Amino acid sequence: MIQAGTVETRKRADQRSVVIAGAGIPGLTLALALARANGPAVSVTVCDPGLGAGAARHAGRAYAVAAGGRRMFERLGIWDIASRSAQPIHDMVVSDSRLSDPVRPVFLTFAQDAEAGAPFAHMVEAEPLVAALLEAAAAAGVVLEPVGIVEAVPDGARIRLLLSDGRSRDASLLVAADGARSRLREAAKIGWVGWSYPQMGLVATIGHERAHEGRAYEHFLPSGPFAILPLVDGGTLGHRSSIVWTERAADVPPLTGGGPEETLAEIERRFGLNLGRLALERGPSAHSLAFGLARSFRGERLALLGDAAHVIHPIAGQGLNLGLAGAAVLAEAMTDALRLGLDPGSPDVLKRYERARRFDTLAMGAVTDGLNRLFSNDLLPLRLARDLGLGLVDRLPGLKRLFIGEAAAARGTQPRLLRGEAL
Repeated sequence: MIQAGTVETRKRADQRSVVIAGAGIPGLTLALALARANGPAVSVTVCDPGLGAGAARHAGRAYAVAAGGRRMFERLGIWDIASRSAQPIHDMVVSDSRLSDPVRPVFLTFAQDAEAGAPFAHMVEAEPLVAALLEAAAAAGVVLEPVGIVEAVPDGARIRLLLSDGRSRDASLLVAADGARSRLREAAKIGWVGWSYPQMGLVATIGHERAHEGRAYEHFLPSGPFAILPLVDGGTLGHRSSIVWTERAADVPPLTGGGPEETLAEIERRFGLNLGRLALERGPSAHSLAFGLARSFRGERLALLGDAAHVIHPIAGQGLNLGLAGAAVLAEAMTDALRLGLDPGSPDVLKRYERARRFDTLAMGAVTDGLNRLFSNDLLPLRLARDLGLGLVDRLPGLKRLFIGEAAAARGTQPRLLRGEAL
């Protein structure tokens, strides 16, 4: 007769252990997906020194979440909470002009899918989304550790980890979701190909008198794109939008160094008057812009996720969506392996993850880099060519759907979670 204690010991020995370094949205999403799909068959831990601050450290940030990401959050059971601060984007207007032009001609518009009756994206504020992920992950059994990972050494069927509080532990797989300057990627000697742009991204929350009606704007200016992205109502003037303002790096200090009133005046020149009086609710904060791609998305007992694997220009607002797609693919590959009794950190699982994500990531990076180079200038021949191109896209519904990203989902090439299906 086998004693209960012996059975429990064997159960623990049979469990697979995954450690995720980084409690950003992609890392937490992966943790929740693995825990929900596999239950006690997998032990999931998220390590991040910033966990002590909770979701508050994400205050003021907002992201465009595409339809696939929304379906993923619905499947994971957190969209009902996150959607309370999510503003649907019903349509987008794209214009191309100089800052001094009195009229900004519209060359391209995107509208929500009339057949599905759903917006093609939502602007989601990061703080409540992260709070929902943290709560759901803890409820699903994910261990949240406010510590960093100092060292990671592959050792056969495990990777041995040294934590910043002096403890050590083993895992079947370490997922590095620790940002663009990933120390774990560097320690694994995985190369990085990339470059910095001579631009900076300025992010701010703007209050305005008139309702945005769920409409986003992308103004292409010679110094870079100026995006106005709708947020849920609130603020001092009743309505709010987030701006993502790309400017030449050398011009940023003069534009933002004169105080709030001077900064708001520069924003008003780019924002326009169609939403009435403006107020600066939060920011702006300045961020360096770059393109970067890891030479490999995997190492021995290691997977790179989110910005640790790729960084792209924010011109299309697809950075987070790439990270969510990576989380969906990795969760699917690991879950399929676990259900077959296989090692979730094996080379076959990691190769499957990399094959599924590398081409799409490289393609999106090339598109955003090309768009930025094409539109961030004032050369007349390029202006004429790009405006003609925008007009052609506006007249081709199939090409519009491809730009929105729903064509791939409709063909079933996306991972199950992005299609709203269970793992």
